[in-house]
Amino acid sequence: MKINWGTGLVIGMVAFITFIMYFVVTMMSSSDYDHDLVVEDYYKEELHYQQDIDAEKNALAMDQKINLRREGSKLILQFPGDMDLTKLEGNVNFYRPSNKLLDFNIPLSDIKGQELEVPEATLIQGRWNIKVYWQKEGKEFLFKEEIVY
Repeated sequence: MKINWGTGLVIGMVAFITFIMYFVVTMMSSSDYDHDLVVEDYYKEELHYQQDIDAEKNALAMDQKINLRREGSKLILQFPGDMDLTKLEGNVNFYRPSNKLLDFNIPLSDIKGQELEVPEATLIQGRWNIKVYWQKEGKEFLFKEEIVY
């Protein structure tokens, strides 16, 4: 049987459409490809972006800065000695871009001493965005760090 160019074109198009539909169904039904939005209220967050830039500049202008290091199986966030965390209003935000169910916040008032130790069981391997936001004497401060744990 001889196939003319019109029949070959239709067969090729049907094969291509089947191929594309297979990948669409696979991507939509598989939980491996399920990614969340960065933030729920994207446009609302965008309006506060300049405040974040100013707060980050304030934190960079400090004499002593927040230090982030890994010791063994723990992640340690070291705060400067002149920061009294019990009197500050703010929090430490751990954000996981690939899964919002892993995100968590720690209020500064819950931190004892000048170090925050985050155990290995809390952090799963992968990328984490860490933000420390606080206010002191009406001035806003923001420390941001991206790590791969």
